[in-house]
Amino acid sequence: MKSEHVQSLVIGAGPAGLMAASGLLRAGRQVVLVEAKPSVARKFLMAGKSGLNLTKDEAPDLFATHFHGSCAPLLHRAVADFGPDAVARWAKELGQPVFTGSSGRVFPESMKASPLLRAWMQGLASVDLRTRWRWVALEGDEWRFETPQGPRGLDAETVILALGGASWPRLGSDAAWVPILSARGVDITPFAPANAGLSVDWTEHMRKHFGTPVKAARLTAGDMSLRGEFVISSRGLEGSAIYSVSRPVREGADLFLDLCPDLTEDEVARRLARPRGKASLTNHLRKTLRLDPARIALLMEFGGADRNALASRVKSLPVAHQGLRPIGEAISSAGGISAEALEGFRLRAIPNTFAAGEMLDWEAPTGGYLITGCLATGRAAGRQALSSVFPV
Repeated sequence: MKSEHVQSLVIGAGPAGLMAASGLLRAGRQVVLVEAKPSVARKFLMAGKSGLNLTKDEAPDLFATHFHGSCAPLLHRAVADFGPDAVARWAKELGQPVFTGSSGRVFPESMKASPLLRAWMQGLASVDLRTRWRWVALEGDEWRFETPQGPRGLDAETVILALGGASWPRLGSDAAWVPILSARGVDITPFAPANAGLSVDWTEHMRKHFGTPVKAARLTAGDMSLRGEFVISSRGLEGSAIYSVSRPVREGADLFLDLCPDLTEDEVARRLARPRGKASLTNHLRKTLRLDPARIALLMEFGGADRNALASRVKSLPVAHQGLRPIGEAISSAGGISAEALEGFRLRAIPNTFAAGEMLDWEAPTGGYLITGCLATGRAAGRQALSSVFPV
């Protein structure tokens, strides 16, 4: 099989890969963009089904603190150069004006990912896009692919890898690249779920609360404490607040719920000490603390019926769970190519090869941080490839 020579090869057509390809194309480079799936940016489109949260309107220093993992310093530099304001301008330049919600989250006015993606792809019309090309091996300098036309090989002057992490494998992020790079000496931190729900083996009485949102609660895990919303599901606890504490929970921290975040423990105790009469405990909790049925159910489920410790349990209820949901169900993943394997975004072990996006060992919460991180690292990897391989 004779290899085809290309100037710039980008493997993976998610946000990071598309951003890298955009930069290379603007610099006048020939770009071959390879994607294993039949179409591009499938995870990006899925993320936009309930409203595409592009970024967060936040001060750069604060924004950067939300990135963790060995590659966090790389992310800090990338988002300092291409952060929330730059992402908003980029969307507007594609004809997709944005607005900022009450929480600071930034969305396209259309709320959908598809109009932005269509405009983005129009600007990439001169890219040689090859779908259904799955990268399967690297032998010497030859990048080998399985394609509808059979095995193909490419050799490239520069390569940017943007193959995603290990969450949502049905959309393409299946981490199938890990053994290939590991065999070439690339150090990779094992993948783990991030922004994931919690597994809980509920007792039967919780069944009637499945699908119920819990809106008034504070969650604390390790040094992280936040007020937010989550949902009681048949599998456990899910939703943005649970996702936000998934990192410390994954690292071994216990999770506690404050079911009355607007009251002190002394005030809770004082209210609970009111005469109950013939009222059941459930009605007493409802009347004195204004707890809704879902919060009362959680209190009873996790051992809050001990009357001697009821006030402290209301304010700090330990959640008994079986760990995070599997990585295939997680919104994103932690782990990936470690910082030790990189010089900037360049792989030390493979000449003229760079990596971006969720392949790298970093994680961030939902709320615009993930997409901004992918866009910023894709842009930065493309710029480093241009400066080091194609000096101007």
